[in-house]
Amino acid sequence: MERLPEAVCIGETMAALLPDRPGPLEDVDTFRHSIGGAEANVARGLVALGVPAAWVGQVGDDGFGRRIVRDLTGAGVDTSGVLTDPGRPTGLYVKEAGRSGSVLHYYRAGSAGSALGPGLLDRPQVTRLLSRADLVHLSGITAALSDGALDLVRTLLYDRTRTQLVSFDLNWRPALWWDADPGLLVPLLNAADIVLLGADEARAVLGTSDPAELRELLPDPETLVVKDDAHHAIAVPRPGPDSGSDSDSVMVTEPALRVDTVEPVGAGDAFAAGYLAGTLRGDGLRQCLRLGHLAAAATLVVHGDHGPPPPAALVETLLDAAPDEWAATTVSAAGFGTRPEKGGR
Repeated sequence: MERLPEAVCIGETMAALLPDRPGPLEDVDTFRHSIGGAEANVARGLVALGVPAAWVGQVGDDGFGRRIVRDLTGAGVDTSGVLTDPGRPTGLYVKEAGRSGSVLHYYRAGSAGSALGPGLLDRPQVTRLLSRADLVHLSGITAALSDGALDLVRTLLYDRTRTQLVSFDLNWRPALWWDADPGLLVPLLNAADIVLLGADEARAVLGTSDPAELRELLPDPETLVVKDDAHHAIAVPRPGPDSGSDSDSVMVTEPALRVDTVEPVGAGDAFAAGYLAGTLRGDGLRQCLRLGHLAAAATLVVHGDHGPPPPAALVETLLDAAPDEWAATTVSAAGFGTRPEKGGR
């Protein structure tokens, strides 16, 4: 019997050109062809963690679009809900690698992905996927692409005819909002069941990164997850009727692992995939945060947007590890290890 995806991730996926060496674009002779997109990254990360997932979106009738579908299908992602747009091209971004970090240059105006709209939900393939999914994953990127894409996000968040969870990753991209009001994101965030946002993103969009203040600004989601990069992640569940007004009493904080970072791109999407996989598994908040950290760490130590998660047995051990054992875990390109004790070798 066919197993339908447990999670459906909806948004734009683009072709990517990655330079073979650091330097200004005008001095780079060779680029490697890849793909990238926040929602597709999450779908791919979920599949790597054993959660069947689909990516739904639109690509152009071109080689870039065919490459996206081929690569995601090859990674085990269900692409049956992908639409090919014959009149618009697949979006593209080009990475410019510097010695102190990377800059992404986007070429997505008028792309097939920017033409997403509520009509997507009327397609039989998409209806079929959504009818059985336990989770729908969205991001603030899609809301910024076009009026139609914003309407699609609003429909999925506001017109709930299904019982599944809806997660929303802020994924703040200032360049996409230069002529739009980022205040539009606040009601979208508040309408989701699970909200994921970085501390720096929260300060830029909501004016604060304090978890308690964010909970006051966004009272309705079941859980807010605030990520502070290499330091920690905090899960703030919606207080119950008997929990009182002190939200500190229900927050769960989990420190990040010590990672020898190779490339930060994709780590946020990997964290989201890990956290959501834990949610779908029925794990507690601490285990969900840890699974997010593990997935992010595996991506931080590779070039590109995807890092293979550690073996399942190691994952289960670390999810239940004592706090000192968790804190002693290190991650590098060589794998997962343990920090030596002081005075040791």
